[in-house]
Amino acid sequence: MKVVAVIPARFASTRFPGKPLVLIDGVEMVVHVARRAALARSVDRIIVATDHDAVRDVATRAGFDAVMTRADHPSGTDRVAEAALPLDVDLVVNVQGDEPLLDPEHIDAAVAPFASDAALQMGSLKTPLRDAADLWNPNCAKVVADANDFAIYFSRSPIPFVRDAMDGEPVREWRPEFDGMFFKHIGLYVYRKEFLRRFTAMPPSRLEQIEKLEQLRAIEAGIRIKVPTVESDSWGVDTPADLERMRDRVGGRKE
Repeated sequence: MKVVAVIPARFASTRFPGKPLVLIDGVEMVVHVARRAALARSVDRIIVATDHDAVRDVATRAGFDAVMTRADHPSGTDRVAEAALPLDVDLVVNVQGDEPLLDPEHIDAAVAPFASDAALQMGSLKTPLRDAADLWNPNCAKVVADANDFAIYFSRSPIPFVRDAMDGEPVREWRPEFDGMFFKHIGLYVYRKEFLRRFTAMPPSRLEQIEKLEQLRAIEAGIRIKVPTVESDSWGVDTPADLERMRDRVGGRKE
């Protein structure tokens, strides 16, 4: 299989304009992400898909392919599709452009099931959730899966709801019986190229619009999403405060 990883890097982020170019340990965030993605064994090519000349130039100077895409895409997935659909590839990996500590093994874990399942159209990942704050945090998407690691549902709410333990009230402290019960969704996606074409042509679905979770569009359309479990977590940069925490993680100086 030919596999391309596409990093959508929108410059005019509503919450954090210019985010792809912020420096972490002296290196632009989008370059950190591309370098981490390039370590994945399953990927043949890395592309940065952006709407801004400066992001393109930074990526190309770092040795990565970059393409200019429309500025008005409603989502990163649509930007990924514009960059990837013209290519001669089998699988497209949507790598979040704001995760400079991306684990390359996450990409390999998400890609692996496609080699043995010709019917599989879409994949993602999950990791055990171990923090009560994340359990109740609507910005942390949760997923429940069946015995074969196919997603049943994604939600911003705690799922499954443990009736006997929760009793309608948020649980403020993690309980040992919760271990292995809850899973955080990791927002890295793999698509067969032709399914990505179909997916981005579909209108937003009812549950997608309610939860504001794009992957529910596929669930409502009857598409099975494979979500293997990985042990390591992922961390994104959505706000300037997140950036400061990320700089502390990476150990870089503040620029």
